[in-house]
Parts: sequence; C-alpha cells; structure tokens
Amino acid sequence: MKLVLSHPQGNANVRATAIGFAEANILQEFHTSIACFQGSILDSIGGIGALSEIRRRRFDSSLKKFTHTTPAKELARLISIKAGFRNFIKQESGVFSVDAIAKALDKKVARGLKNAVQRERINAVYAYEDCAEFSFREAKRLGLYCFYDLPTGYWRAKLRILEEEKRRLPEWQNTIPGLTDSKEKLSRKDEEIKLADRIFVASSFTASTLKDFPGKLPPIQIIPYGFPNTIVPSERSLNSGKLPIKLLFVGSLSQQKGIADLFKVMDVFGKKLSLTLVGRKPNYDCIALNAELAKHRWIPSLPHHKILEIMREHDVLVFPTLFDGFGLVMTEAMSQGTPVIATYNSGGPDIIEHGRNGWLVEAGDDSSLCSAIEYLIENPGAIAKAGIEAIQTARLRPWNIFRHELSEAVKF
Repeated sequence: MKLVLSHPQGNANVRATAIGFAEANILQEFHTSIACFQGSILDSIGGIGALSEIRRRRFDSSLKKFTHTTPAKELARLISIKAGFRNFIKQESGVFSVDAIAKALDKKVARGLKNAVQRERINAVYAYEDCAEFSFREAKRLGLYCFYDLPTGYWRAKLRILEEEKRRLPEWQNTIPGLTDSKEKLSRKDEEIKLADRIFVASSFTASTLKDFPGKLPPIQIIPYGFPNTIVPSERSLNSGKLPIKLLFVGSLSQQKGIADLFKVMDVFGKKLSLTLVGRKPNYDCIALNAELAKHRWIPSLPHHKILEIMREHDVLVFPTLFDGFGLVMTEAMSQGTPVIATYNSGGPDIIEHGRNGWLVEAGDDSSLCSAIEYLIENPGAIAKAGIEAIQTARLRPWNIFRHELSEAVKF
C-alpha cells in the first residue's frame, strides 16, 4: 500500500509518523506548510533570531524526497506573531490563522489526490483533526481509505469540561481556548469523523472522549507516543532532600492546562516550593494570570534543547491539565529523569504508574494536587527514585516503537 500524509505544522508526533511510514515503505507524499532540512536555504533563514521558529520545523533528511510544502501563509503567521499583528492570526477569521492554514493545506491535498492515484497508485490518506475534511471527501470519491488522527480529545467532551471550568473560575476564562469555535468549525470536526475509516489516538483519555460523539464511530486504536532519547542518571543532579522543591511547568499558560490550580498550590506551600513556567500567554489578556506570573520565574519561550536542559535542572514537572490528548512534555521530562505529576485527563495514565515513576491526580482538583505535592515535601527521597524509574520507562518506549506500531496498524 501507499498513502498520503498531511499536517500543517509537523509536531514531534507527526515527524515520527512520517519517518515511520517512510521506513515501512508506505509513504508516497507528505504535505505540510514549512519543512526545514539541515543545510537548506530555509534552514539558513531559520538562523536569523526573529525567524528561529523555522528551525523547529526541521525534519529528518530521509523525508525530503516525499515532502511537499506551502510555506507562504505559515511564514506570514510566524512573522505576524513576532510583530504583534493579532488581527492577521485571529482564530478562524485571521487570514494567517492556524485555521486558515490548515484548511488551505487540506484543500491542496484534495486537489492533488486524483493525480496521485493515477500516477502513484495511492491507497489511503492519513490526516489530522481540522485538516482532513476536503481530502477525506475526495478520498471517498476515489475509493481510498481514510485514516484520521485525533491528537486532542473530542470537541463535545472538551466543551463540557471547559464550560464547567469557566463557571468554576470565571476570572481565568480568557485563557481557555476552544470555547469560541464556530458552529461551522465544529461541524467540520464531526464530518471528518464520519468520513474516517479508522481513528488513531495517543491516549486512553482521548479515546474515552469520543463517547460523546453522537453518531456511529469507526474503529479506534490507541497507540501512545514515544519518548526522546534518555539521559543516564548521573547527567542530572538528583534532589538532595532539601527544600524548596523545584517545580516546572511547560506549556500554554491556559486554564485548560490547569495553571490556576497550580498557582493555588504554590500559595498553600509558600517557600517550600519554587516554580518556573515556560510558555506563552494566550492572545487575550488575563489580569489573574498577569498577577500570578509576577510571583514566579516565567520564561515565554525556549528552543527545544533548552527545554530539555531546564527539565534536568528541576525536581518535578507538573502537568495539571484539564483536557489534553496526550502531553509530549511528560515524555520529554521523564526521558530527562524528571518525574511528572499529571492528571487523568491526559496521556498520564498510559505512561505513569502512580507512586513509581510519577504521580496521577484528579483534573481541576487543587486539593488532589496539594496532596501529591505535600507527599513529596514530606518524602523528598521519593523524587529521585521516581526520576530513575521515569528514565527506565522512557527507555522501554523510544519513538521507533511508536513508528513501528503505527506503520503496522495502517497496513492492509
């Protein structure tokens, strides 16, 4: 078999998927907005400070012959972010919004499918949420199989959980994305699922959210993501048992990620904890968020290798998310020997065994989070032990395991 793969940005899991399909000799075309290959002109442009984001789209050289790009709008989006042109990137309506870029790529793939079938004997299309409707429709017309990747939870479950959160903490609602999606966008999400022949998700939690889908679901397969290369324990300084315990948060500074609950816990324990946050503010200003950030160490953005470095410098990564399809920051932290406190509303239960290689807490429950951190304050030696176990867990599931499992799953 041969398939066409598409994704607007090309995240770590997408890179692994593309490499896996290429290794299995089933990838015919890979479509994305920007693809940077080492030594290319685009790679050189990415060396310019203001355009360093480009290098985050660096792909393995083995994918170069399969890759088709449409970089103009995505480059304009990145420049608009740097320049503060918010209207250009405004959700759905902005000419360079993520939604506009995804829809344009989806339409481009759809237009090329007929020729791809005639020229290269394509059997299937593998596409992601918000970038599948048009290509799936054309695929169905041509008799192709449609694989749908849902990297986040299903939207009806998301609205149910986050609308309740908005009522619980109204002062944080400006930080919660996804509550303003248009009916048209939500309808497209449902249409993509209806057109899919099979759905792939990375966590048990994501699979559970699909129970909210009102129609008949195609088969769902859970394949957790892989871990980055691990360090050896001697490459990081283990917690000595002294306070404060150094906590780290990496991700969007949103209450979808449970950031308000983390701040509440910090107020409870005071100087027994320190907190570093790495992540950008949401587009809409939030007075509550601004006030909390002033109390702690905040870094808006770091290159990936620096994120891994800062993970090694901290005792525990806290991932108090209310709704997350997986959470790659967890695998990154664990690979660096930094154990994770995560909620059940993520990929945490698929990779963390509570009390052994990390800790699991209830989402949106600051008392549950408090209990976990109180345990660590009283038993600081547990942090080092969990860190070593986290490395062992990561070693058992490198990215090549994910690549192999997914490639085998799509073959027919």
